[in-house]
Amino acid sequence: FSISFCYIPSLLLQKICRIMKWFRVNSKYIYLFILALCFLPFVTPPVALLAGLVLSVTGVKNYSTNSYTSKILQASIVLMGFGMNLNAVISASKTGFTETIISVFTVMVLGILLGRLFKVEKNTSLLISAGTAICGGSAIAAVAPVLNSKSHQISFALIVVFVLNSIALFLFPFVGHRLGLSQEVFGNWAAIAIHDTSSVVGAGALYGENALEIATTVKLIRSLWIIPLSLMISFLNKTEERKRINFPWFIIYFVIAILFAQLFPGFNSTFEHLKWLGNRGMVAAIFLIGSNISFSEIKKSGANSFALGISLWVIIATGSLFFLTLE
Repeated sequence: FSISFCYIPSLLLQKICRIMKWFRVNSKYIYLFILALCFLPFVTPPVALLAGLVLSVTGVKNYSTNSYTSKILQASIVLMGFGMNLNAVISASKTGFTETIISVFTVMVLGILLGRLFKVEKNTSLLISAGTAICGGSAIAAVAPVLNSKSHQISFALIVVFVLNSIALFLFPFVGHRLGLSQEVFGNWAAIAIHDTSSVVGAGALYGENALEIATTVKLIRSLWIIPLSLMISFLNKTEERKRINFPWFIIYFVIAILFAQLFPGFNSTFEHLKWLGNRGMVAAIFLIGSNISFSEIKKSGANSFALGISLWVIIATGSLFFLTLE
């Protein structure tokens, strides 16, 4: 009995090795299955990223998907443009345009400076800054192709944003109530200092109906800053070898999608489907991004990326709250 018992660990190890080998051999079908799951509502961006990371860490890779990641990201951004309400944005921008310019510019400059301080890669710093300044994962996805960012750079930026988003969803309403913030102040604060639109909406809903309306409107204004920011980065980020601009044509298509939806309101039901496809495509792209990183890439800037993201978030959250409560 004692002899046979000694063989159990080795037999178990052999079984695990066989399973892992099967997964590697059939990686194509596993990827297709998970990509299909990304179009189901219960698969959120953080879940998709985690699934990709698990496949990467366990060695289940499908390198043929690498070339599609950037294209899926760009196509998803364009499709999401069909869901933008141009009239609402223009109406809302009349009251928050100046504040938006100041806050976006401040976040980007601080992000670049802090990135140098924490010795974070340039692209990772810009992605985290863009996600903090505008609208989290969507902004990161839009800016990443412009920068020709690598998978680990995008993954770190997304992980930082997702973690801070989860914290902000519960932390901001708690702090707001403790400080006795008005609905208006909280709505503006949430829109400026919380990354993703979904978390802004969630925090606003927890705080109150008026806060929800203000937070959603202000965040909508900030979301459109994906366009000028991407264009500005493309002009400033010339390649060292060719000294030429990698123009983000997909941003132009994004604008066309917004205008098309505005000019042809009779197709609203179709536009909703296209918006849904864009949102789900973004989840699929995030899964592929997570699956493309490796341990060696994780070691490059993992802790420093979090230090950058947290520092930038704390500065913007406290700074914006200070100025909002002065009024």
